Amino acid sequence: MNLMYSVSGFAVGLLVGITGVGGGSLMTPLLIFLFGFKAAVAVGTDLLYAAITKTGGVLVHHGKHGSVDWKIVGWLAFGSLPFAILTLFAIKHFMAIGKETTGVITYSLGIALILTACALLIRAGLLRRAKAKGQIDDDHSNIVNAGRFPPRLEVPATILTGAVLGILVTLSSVGAGALGTVALMFLYPRMTTLKIVGTDLAHAIPLTAVAGLGHLRLGNVDLMLLGSLLIGSLPGIWIGSHLSAKIPEHYLRPVLASVLLLIGLKFVMQ
Repeated sequence: MNLMYSVSGFAVGLLVGITGVGGGSLMTPLLIFLFGFKAAVAVGTDLLYAAITKTGGVLVHHGKHGSVDWKIVGWLAFGSLPFAILTLFAIKHFMAIGKETTGVITYSLGIALILTACALLIRAGLLRRAKAKGQIDDDHSNIVNAGRFPPRLEVPATILTGAVLGILVTLSSVGAGALGTVALMFLYPRMTTLKIVGTDLAHAIPLTAVAGLGHLRLGNVDLMLLGSLLIGSLPGIWIGSHLSAKIPEHYLRPVLASVLLLIGLKFVMQ
């Protein structure tokens, strides 16, 4: 176990607990910039890290609150899992013919971080509009009455959202948290935030697990690093979630969004 990895995991977990921002948007750049890991290893390790940590979140949301819409999870997965597998096959093909994949992964990470920064900035506006429309309680909201579009358009839009997330998350490990939540807020404006978050978490588990196990087969996962990060981050998330009520999130989110935007631009422009 490396103590510095665990300390970094604790710091990231603390921020995730306070802000609710996905760990990938914080952890992956940290592993690349601070510890010098290759982009592919940082992405692969973070994907398995996310699959493990998000499982606990779903147990809370579904077991305690019952706030997961499994139909929406199914439609998202119908788009994301096939495209995640196709993306893994594409990475494997390029590796087999000797093509360097670092540039593609780094560029994708930059795009994902920029989109995450934008998502953090527009999230508050989407929440205000949702409250103005009137949200439906968790027991009665569904894909029909909570959706922005008619069902014949809502389902394809949800599948397409899943497909985009499948590609982006597999390439960058970023997107299953903040981007997925904001996308669902847009698609289902009358669904409560609690149910949106629970549904996004439930979808993120199979997506990050499939993508992470695929990267493991490709040799892009550092298991010692994974264990060290988990040891530090799990208590960090727990403490951060308890501090979230005491720290003014509306000040922290713009700062975090600005940092992610700058990092994203650096990845895109290098």
